[in-house]
Amino acid sequence: MKTKYIIFDLDDTLMYEVDYLKSAYKEIVSIVDNEIQEKLYEEMFSKYKEGENVFEFLNTQYSKFEVKDLLEIYRNHYPKIHLNENAKELLLNLKNQGYKIGLITDGRSVTQRNKLNALGVETIFDKIIVSEEFGSTKPDQRNYCAFIEEGIDDYYYIADNPKKDFVTPNTLGWISICLLNNGQNIHPQNFELEDEYLPKYRIKNLNEISKLI
Repeated sequence: MKTKYIIFDLDDTLMYEVDYLKSAYKEIVSIVDNEIQEKLYEEMFSKYKEGENVFEFLNTQYSKFEVKDLLEIYRNHYPKIHLNENAKELLLNLKNQGYKIGLITDGRSVTQRNKLNALGVETIFDKIIVSEEFGSTKPDQRNYCAFIEEGIDDYYYIADNPKKDFVTPNTLGWISICLLNNGQNIHPQNFELEDEYLPKYRIKNLNEISKLI
């Protein structure tokens, strides 16, 4: 059996980023005004969906909470989130087959590490690259080349954002796989890009990965 390295993105791939946003909003309302938590949460989420600045809205209603303070709560809270359907089973199955499992994720260290800890998957990965810890963000080639090692025959990268996720894996000769947006992703997917930015495969469900490896 060939030795393979299966590397994942985190947000909107193994979990939905909107779930983190909802968790953070609930944390914020519990601090800002716990007497009307549900009403305030619904108003915040509605403004988010309308593209408004939620933190500026809160600051106008509760002036003692500055935007920077609200951002700190958002980024540093310990989230109540869950893995996407089939994600945990997939990771464990790949691990049990003897493949190496990696993660490349952009973001702040405390935010991304809290997510991984809350999801209960941090110890599954052989290597984790968090952009703030590593010093560069995707699509910087260094973030991907950190996984290259002797004895690995094939590399796979599974992610969701054609703008930055697949151009470098494609350049390195990796197999790039895009999990298609089912309507829950925070950022829209745009496939109207040059060929080098496009994934080799597009899948609707994480279960499909097993057929491609």
